[in-house]
Amino acid sequence: MLTFTIRRLLFAIPTLLFISLVIFLILELAPGDPLADMPMTIPPDVKEKIRLSLGLGRPAYIRYGLWLYNLFVTEPSYWIDSAFHTHLADGAQRIISFQTRAPVFDTIAERIPQTLLVVGMGYLVGTLISLPIGIISAYKQYSWFDQFGTFVSMVGFSVPTFVTGVMLIVIFSVMIPSTSFFWLPSIYDTTLRVTDWNSFVLQFRQMIMPVFVLALYQAAQVSRYMRASMLDNLSMDYVRTARAKGLSERVLLLKHVLRNSLIPVITVIALGVPSIFTGAIITENVFKVNGLGQQLLLSIQGNDAPMVLTISFIFAILIVLFNLIADVLYGILDPRIRYD
Repeated sequence: MLTFTIRRLLFAIPTLLFISLVIFLILELAPGDPLADMPMTIPPDVKEKIRLSLGLGRPAYIRYGLWLYNLFVTEPSYWIDSAFHTHLADGAQRIISFQTRAPVFDTIAERIPQTLLVVGMGYLVGTLISLPIGIISAYKQYSWFDQFGTFVSMVGFSVPTFVTGVMLIVIFSVMIPSTSFFWLPSIYDTTLRVTDWNSFVLQFRQMIMPVFVLALYQAAQVSRYMRASMLDNLSMDYVRTARAKGLSERVLLLKHVLRNSLIPVITVIALGVPSIFTGAIITENVFKVNGLGQQLLLSIQGNDAPMVLTISFIFAILIVLFNLIADVLYGILDPRIRYD
């Protein structure tokens, strides 16, 4: 397993470099100009100086090489300097956003906590709910619980998250009076700091709708996979043999059937973790959550190539990483699976 993990990590390096090159070329070929939103009264020579200051006057291959160098050398040097008070960076040029003229990773660091708190909580709640729903639905196939779970899953998976989010806003923020206990804020306040019980309640209330929207979509997807995998294993010969030997249903389900059924579900759960950052772009914009998804959309609209390239590359790293984690978990859940 260790040899397999090292081999996959080494293979991931050229894969990620190729992905970054593809993203860079797409951004180069995409229409738009980062200076398009500037006032028309600015003289052309001033615009040209601004363009040169952004590095847009250099050839594409030089800009791509500088971005790689800054990503893998300059930015880690700044992190080391900040942590250990060293002087590795010595004022070297960092990756700068075209829109804000601030370091890209400073903006990402500001927005990651909001994304992890809201979107990550929605993913975690959806996963924890979906597993028991899938298990019970498979064990009690065609029961009222299974029929109801199937209906909710189909609705949650079929209806887009922005539709669900708008419906919740209409019901709990518009139709219900603001003085009611059931009224919920439609705009997420990113400036809120939890310092006492009242602020904790406000934070909890503003998280209810975005977390519910994301948890519903995640639970609808994973519960269907969990149910299908459980049904496949419940019909296996080893299940009938275990029942014939007098093994209790609780031990049979949780120790044997569940462990084998989790193998294909692990792929869905592990590969869904990057969607914490990518899949909630629309949801973050619906509820005005100041996270990475909203930042990516704003950067695309503003032709902010350094920000888009860096965030997209981070998403690619997460996808490759959790692919590897899913493969390693296969070997843990099923000792028969070996890669060496």
